[in-house]
Amino acid sequence: MSEPSEDQVKKALIKKAVGYEAKEEIKEFIIDENGKEILAKKRITKKHVSPDLAAMKLLLERYGLEFEKSLENMSDAELFEEKNRLLQLLEEERKNANRKMQTSDKV
Repeated sequence: MSEPSEDQVKKALIKKAVGYEAKEEIKEFIIDENGKEILAKKRITKKHVSPDLAAMKLLLERYGLEFEKSLENMSDAELFEEKNRLLQLLEEERKNANRKMQTSDKV
């Protein structure tokens, strides 16, 4: 297995820092008279993983300075546009996550 890229590490750190929803699947099996395992119950639950302060701290320490420098050079109008862009991205990400969870629940 290869090492994760810087971008993959950053995305994982962001996910842990802001929290996320996870699917947890529990399967219970019984053994029939022939000794074969048969699925008796399958339960899928949604689990909320809370934001992690240590991940937030690491994220800010590692990437905060480069973000801060880019913000310093923006006008008020550019900052407002960037804020709206980020809010829209967060909303799209939330919708995509909900769609994925709903799709996986149907399977």
